Amino acid sequence: MATEGPAVRRVQVAEHPRRAYRLLWIFCSSYGCRTRYVNSCGTCENTRSPAGQYQSLVPEHFGLSDVTGMNCLVDGNIPPSSGLSSSSALVCCAGLVTLTVLGMNLSKVELAEICAKSEHYIGTEGGGMDQSISFLAEEGTAKLIEFSPLRATDVKLPSGAVFVIANSCVEMNKAATSHFNIRVMECRLAAKLLAKHKCLPQEEVLRLEEVQAKLGVSLEEMLLITEDALHSEPYSPEEICRCLGISLQELKTQILSPSTQDVLSFKLYQRAKHVYSEAARVLQFKKICEEAPDNTVQLLGELMNQSHVSCRDMYECSCPELDQLVDICRKSGAQGSRLTGAGWGGCTVSIVPADKLSSFLANVHEAYYQRSNRSLVPEKQSLFATKPGGGALVFLEA
Repeated sequence: MATEGPAVRRVQVAEHPRRAYRLLWIFCSSYGCRTRYVNSCGTCENTRSPAGQYQSLVPEHFGLSDVTGMNCLVDGNIPPSSGLSSSSALVCCAGLVTLTVLGMNLSKVELAEICAKSEHYIGTEGGGMDQSISFLAEEGTAKLIEFSPLRATDVKLPSGAVFVIANSCVEMNKAATSHFNIRVMECRLAAKLLAKHKCLPQEEVLRLEEVQAKLGVSLEEMLLITEDALHSEPYSPEEICRCLGISLQELKTQILSPSTQDVLSFKLYQRAKHVYSEAARVLQFKKICEEAPDNTVQLLGELMNQSHVSCRDMYECSCPELDQLVDICRKSGAQGSRLTGAGWGGCTVSIVPADKLSSFLANVHEAYYQRSNRSLVPEKQSLFATKPGGGALVFLEA
């Protein structure tokens, strides 16, 4: 769900078109002339306005060659590298603002897909979940996001519970590290080996969900197939090539991303198990919310706890601080707690009975933040209750 309290964005349309050097000058004056970023090849280079690569995607969609320039003042209240999708929020804001300045219209689904594609330019091989909820979110309801085609279904959350965000204060920059992209490639390779095992054309498969769709089986059946088809020991590139009947060169150039071509081992079984079991938990979460039994909050909490264990042990995207914070949240009164976002740092989300919120916040603050330098982090950005908020909007002066 999109958290309540969207970031503030302000835009001023330029009287005359601005060139990339204007943005470069602003970067240099603030950060020096050697501002660096991770490009689409996964290498760190000097910047020449990487945002310009993204900005072109919206005009390209409409076949525009000459576009209006704009001056932007950007402000936000999302802590960077905290697992709350601050980068996706900025990209979605940029896309929506560019669309507004051009005087063009796109559906929320189309804009979400463009924004998801744009983030690949900085080297992150992510999906479209963050961008989709940024546009499709509605106040007062969570959303089940599904793809192929992209769609969103309302999920009514229980009234007797509050969701609380807690920042571990460990920053994780997806664009500057390889962990995230390696997981994406491990899932891709697992999908191809599962497809090969079931005599499906692996060349046509990129995602684990595609294997399930082509086989027409349940998530529970996919977990059994994973047990049968994949072994728990890491796969070497050479073993993957033997399984798929391809050369090492084909593996590197046709399947792996540039930033993962030198990886020496891939944990395919663990990643596939996590993805299919997590998808099953998502559907079970929705079912419990719909049926609303008396112990709804307890059941949802158990699913969140199972999710964190899987993230920690099977997907291996947690970190000691996140594990500690999750444990503190549970001991402080949460029915369930898990990491949120990409992992390796960032935030946790906990489901807390509404009547225990005050004591929960006080206990977590004392146990995690006051006992370390984390107390220096602004409290409103590190520990807060939230509820479903609306998606991205443009406010225009009358």
